[in-house]
Amino acid sequence: MAVFGLLATALGVVGLVAPDALLTVMGFAPVPDARRAEGDHTLVFLTASSMAAVNMGVYYMLAALADWKAFFRWTVPFRLLTCAVFLLAVVSGRAPAGFLGVGLWEGLGAVVTGAALRYERRDAAA
Repeated sequence: MAVFGLLATALGVVGLVAPDALLTVMGFAPVPDARRAEGDHTLVFLTASSMAAVNMGVYYMLAALADWKAFFRWTVPFRLLTCAVFLLAVVSGRAPAGFLGVGLWEGLGAVVTGAALRYERRDAAA
């Protein structure tokens, strides 16, 4: 959880400081400011998403420090939902293929978190 939180915070900061770099990492081709169409709100959306990632990352790190198991459990179904939505965005043509990595990262994180919680529960019962 702490690693995910740290990565979310770091990528959120990248999005705030260097939005084109974050777009490139996610598989999107950045558009130079001079070529942006009137009414293109990509950077506004990216700023909002990046700030949300910073906040979410901090929440994850604080939950990890507090060993807040309930929070960990809550993240599993919602990260699986995020995975499904992101994968569907790629399959439907709404997002580029490079965005698959984001969806798969969420899915893998959910599976690993769920497995770790199950392992700890079994270990505690033994």
